[in-house]
Amino acid sequence: MKPDDKLCYCFHVTQRKVQNFIRLHQPRVPSEISECGGAGTGCGWCVPFLRKLFDAARANETATIEIDADVYERERAEYVRAGKGKPPAGRES
Repeated sequence: MKPDDKLCYCFHVTQRKVQNFIRLHQPRVPSEISECGGAGTGCGWCVPFLRKLFDAARANETATIEIDADVYERERAEYVRAGKGKPPAGRES
């Protein structure tokens, strides 16, 4: 993924926004990333990816999501279609 690709489709939060949030606010636990535009509080698809960015930052490493943005979007759509997560009402599904 590129930095400006959406990481959280439910709330349109990009990878860059999450990384900047982590750098500036230094959340103590991964769930505090939800304060970054609601990331991770919708369907749940992005939670493992948010955790990866959080864990890398805690280890003073730079992490990126190593998946093509189109593949990420398709896999997220399948995740939602399979009933594993439900976007909030009025949010992107």
